Amino acid sequence: MRDLSPRGGLRRIVPCLVVVLASSACGYSLAGRGSFLPGHIQTIGIPLFENQSTVFEVEQLLTQKVRAEFIGRGKYRVVPEPTGVDAVLTGVIANISIAPIGFTAEQQASRYSITVTARLEFRDLRENKVLWENAAIVVTEEYEVTTASSAQDPTAFFGQESNALERLTTNFAKAVVSGILEAF
Repeated sequence: MRDLSPRGGLRRIVPCLVVVLASSACGYSLAGRGSFLPGHIQTIGIPLFENQSTVFEVEQLLTQKVRAEFIGRGKYRVVPEPTGVDAVLTGVIANISIAPIGFTAEQQASRYSITVTARLEFRDLRENKVLWENAAIVVTEEYEVTTASSAQDPTAFFGQESNALERLTTNFAKAVVSGILEAF
């Protein structure tokens, strides 16, 4: 006679769930923690990115954030030199633009979007091959106007301490490092 009680059904389901859960976990890791880089890459050189934009010293902010993001992953030694390393990440900040996206009742711009476009290449120096590249990585952030005279000036934006600047540089660094380590 079959056991149709709730406990009897539970006895049949639990072993099945254990098998399903155990087999589904194979090959997966937490997002943001994996790495598809070759095992011999332990030290990464990240020299100062080249700045072709009109914004003074933006390359310093973005390079430092990318270095910090790699260091935060805890697996790699990061140095500012492109020599004596296993791999090197080079970058060019190609453009920074600002556009109004929100307006007041008086038709004055009140909210802006700032966009950073860059070219990046991650090269395995031991094998002398490109492991990852992005010819046009684009990161955008929005911010409220602080002063009407400086709203469309990227130099003024990067010259001020703001949450938008922190978000923009952090999102840029995460996009770059995730792209490299997680092979996206």
